[in-house]
Amino acid sequence: MFSAKLSDAKLFVNAISTIGELIDEGVFNITKDGINLVAADRAMVAVVDFKMASSAFDEFQVDADQKIGLNITNMLSVLKRIGADDKMSLNLQGSKLEIKLEGKSKRRFVIPLLDISQEEIPPIQQLDFPVKVEVKPQILESGIEDADVISDAVMMEALKDKFVMRAEGDVSKAELELERGNENLLNLEAASEVKSRYPLDYLKKMMKAAKIADNVTIWLGQDYPMRLEFKSGDKASLSFVLAPRVSDSE
Repeated sequence: MFSAKLSDAKLFVNAISTIGELIDEGVFNITKDGINLVAADRAMVAVVDFKMASSAFDEFQVDADQKIGLNITNMLSVLKRIGADDKMSLNLQGSKLEIKLEGKSKRRFVIPLLDISQEEIPPIQQLDFPVKVEVKPQILESGIEDADVISDAVMMEALKDKFVMRAEGDVSKAELELERGNENLLNLEAASEVKSRYPLDYLKKMMKAAKIADNVTIWLGQDYPMRLEFKSGDKASLSFVLAPRVSDSE
């Protein structure tokens, strides 16, 4: 048995909406601590790690750990029907998930569970990052949009006292630099100088998670995967691990 209620579903909807940019189905783990999803995109370029604490819900009941496979696209088509004043409830009923919306009217949707074989996920917990950068989401988004004008990838570089985003085309170049002390660079911990290049099409999708967080944390290494984390206090976190684009240095 599993049931949960949310009087304000905005956090849940925004998180699932961002996840749906990268994966179309996944296995949600439900425990007494909350809901968790770890899944890789079909190209195995990115991994999604979503956690929403049971304390983030108005009511949360589960009598035993559950694993439920869901089509993210189908789920989103229902979640997008939630009005600003609607309360949402989730109920597991055998092989189906019931979603109830209560506001000006009472509405009920039923989504079938999928029998999904959980594919092998890259061991993201074993990654060791020498650099941690915390910035305002707006400045990271700006750097990504600047880079997108020039190229399809962005180089992220961390030095002792600054964080740099750079993109180069055949004749053009875009660069964003944040020095220590800048109000948009909230934290910089660099055990070594590193730089790695990442695909912008993935980063643009991931940045939609900025809706759930005031700050974004970036973990980096030299020609190494990136971990991007958006947190909404103790309620929820949505992280992404993105493989680097290995090429000749710019």
